[in-house]
Amino acid sequence: MKTVEMELFQIYLQALGIILVMSTMMWLISIPLKNVSIVDVFWGMGFVIVCAYYFLNTEGLESRKILMMTLVALWGLRLSVYIGWRNYGKGEDFRYQQFRKNYGAERYWWFSFFQVFLLQGVLIWIISAPLLAAQFYGSKMPLGWIDLVASIVWTIGFIFEAGGDFQLARFKANPENKGKVLNTGFWRYTRHPNYFGDAVVWWGYGLFSIAVGLFLPLISPILMTVLILKVSGVAMLERTIKNTKPEYKDYIESTSAFIPWFPKK
Repeated sequence: MKTVEMELFQIYLQALGIILVMSTMMWLISIPLKNVSIVDVFWGMGFVIVCAYYFLNTEGLESRKILMMTLVALWGLRLSVYIGWRNYGKGEDFRYQQFRKNYGAERYWWFSFFQVFLLQGVLIWIISAPLLAAQFYGSKMPLGWIDLVASIVWTIGFIFEAGGDFQLARFKANPENKGKVLNTGFWRYTRHPNYFGDAVVWWGYGLFSIAVGLFLPLISPILMTVLILKVSGVAMLERTIKNTKPEYKDYIESTSAFIPWFPKK
């Protein structure tokens, strides 16, 4: 007899298969292009795909499922479109160029599958846990105040992420700003409003899982926050900027690294 937990794990495992197939396809495309950066475009879209699979294969509360699918689609599609637009015609990102140089171009074509595409696919699968939990459980639990708080948290995160990206794109579009540091708008209160917003969005998704009585999926926003702060986001970017923009040292001393706060004088 199939238990509820077995059914949940089956759907979760099937999503892993889907995402690994998609990751492999992206890897095969990257080989002739010699451009691993396309994986960044796939990040947001990957969550939209697995969330859609959860939406179609669960029997949770319909209104909560529609809300979750809508929020994930808005976040994921915007992120993929923005990164695709930002990277178009610019070649491979400097991070992957360095990896290609370190490991050797003659073997990086296959090494990148494990280091980048497979790793990112598994991360998408693990981090998508609250997207499944919120849609699978709670069929008898109507939308309540926790869902409202989750929606508000998500909205705050989305505004910071999308607004930060927009302000940065507009700043870079002006040739007079070349070599300068953006310190207005959201960037006046945090050095990384887009990364902060991304983390907050995932805490919003985590709150939706709490709304249906599950706390274990909170590992997803915790993992996402750690990745943003310590691995692929804030830490990596700041190491690069410090060497290319002398003004950034003063910016660091006056502006909060992550959580928005008033600048120091």
